[in-house]
Amino acid sequence: VQLQASGGGVVQAGVSWRLCCAVCGSIYSINNMDWYRQAPGKQRELVAGIISDGSTNYADYVKGRFSISRVSAVNTAYLQMSRLKPEDTAVYYCHASLKERLRLPAKDHWGLGTLVTVSS
Repeated sequence: VQLQASGGGVVQAGVSWRLCCAVCGSIYSINNMDWYRQAPGKQRELVAGIISDGSTNYADYVKGRFSISRVSAVNTAYLQMSRLKPEDTAVYYCHASLKERLRLPAKDHWGLGTLVTVSS
């Protein structure tokens, strides 16, 4: 099972941009999918998360600007980012807690990360 994150790039401040995270491989279920980010010189931090019932949570600094969604049929999560700021520049990582088989415990999986650079 692999998580493939995509959508990073160099964007101008103020624009909207979307990241995509696809869970590739055979799985049984996904408990939750999240987006984290790590800016240069800083620790990795949670940006947004979505659980199996569709409930979402956001870091305070992205509330009202970012939106996480998920298409369960294709095991893919999206992070829609709007009104981007230079301080949103970071490597964005996709995370999923999932079960590969019914009888196995849920495990954490991480994507490699995708760099978003917001220029002023």
